[in-house]
Amino acid sequence: MANLIVTGGAGFIGANFVHYWNKVQPQDKIIVLDLLTYAGNKHNLDGLDDVQLVEGDICDTDLVSKIIDENAIDTIVHFAAESHVDRSITGPDAFVTTNVIGTHSLLKAAKKAWLDQGTGKPHRFHHVSTDEVYGSLGPNDPAFSETTAYAPNSPYSASKAGSDHLVRAYHHTFGLETTTSNCSNNYGPFQFPEKLIPLFTLNALNGKPLPIYGDGMNVRDWLHVEDHCRGIAACLDKGRPGETYNIGGGQELPNLTVIEEICRAVDNAFAADPSLAERFPNAPAAQGRKSEELKTFVTDRKGHDRRYAIDETKARDELGYAPARDFPQGFAETLDWFLAREDWWQPLLERAAITR
Repeated sequence: MANLIVTGGAGFIGANFVHYWNKVQPQDKIIVLDLLTYAGNKHNLDGLDDVQLVEGDICDTDLVSKIIDENAIDTIVHFAAESHVDRSITGPDAFVTTNVIGTHSLLKAAKKAWLDQGTGKPHRFHHVSTDEVYGSLGPNDPAFSETTAYAPNSPYSASKAGSDHLVRAYHHTFGLETTTSNCSNNYGPFQFPEKLIPLFTLNALNGKPLPIYGDGMNVRDWLHVEDHCRGIAACLDKGRPGETYNIGGGQELPNLTVIEEICRAVDNAFAADPSLAERFPNAPAAQGRKSEELKTFVTDRKGHDRRYAIDETKARDELGYAPARDFPQGFAETLDWFLAREDWWQPLLERAAITR
């Protein structure tokens, strides 16, 4: 039996991980530490009555230490982060505070509890990072591996790179048992509707423009969030302390291809279920038109990386990890979830105008 702190566990990936871990390891104790900022939602944890939510800041080292000590915590899975690139361009300070200083706060508390107090307790600090720390690839460049040099191009990716380096340093300097995973672009349930897939899905349902940056040919590797959770679980189970593992979805696609799949799937859903036209009358599909009519090209984002791609050979060989879904399957599941959970996303759209 393990006792876990999951930071950012009320956010998108963190909440999916809590649901996944609670399902596969129901005997374990999980404490979610989340500040419940705009992207954190306590309702993401509905149905998990045995999971404790602590509303607090990872920068509060004393609070983290108290949680570790009072609950005999032996595992920290660290998701908490500012993660939206556009927000990092307009307001980078929050990214440095949360992603760098916050990670350091957690590392200090973990070192104090697991090393300085001399308990010798087996432990693991798993840090969840991003492929964006590696920068941008040319069309013919090999995919990112764990030995690719860091070259972050946005305040977001730079702050995540800084946190990665701190985790590495705490292992090599102090002996803290850490692992890090760098993932590709996630999608799936509970994703806050500022990211491409939920934003474009909800815009298609509501008849709003689909704003495409530049020429739409920026390439990303797409990873269903449950496959990502399986990869993290494999890191915790089989990952070697001090090592980094790239977790990808094996679905390297231009944004335009992703958007076309969203439009196709939405149109097909309306054709299969006439009741959707009553629920979403502003959708082109409700009026016998194509969702692709909503596509609108807009000025490209500053510093927009052209291509990301993940080489997950190390995770496959050492952890036995492989994604279980291709993008059409994964998005079909995601669309079904959003259609079934209007109660979850509609209040978000009502509280604030979500723009990309």
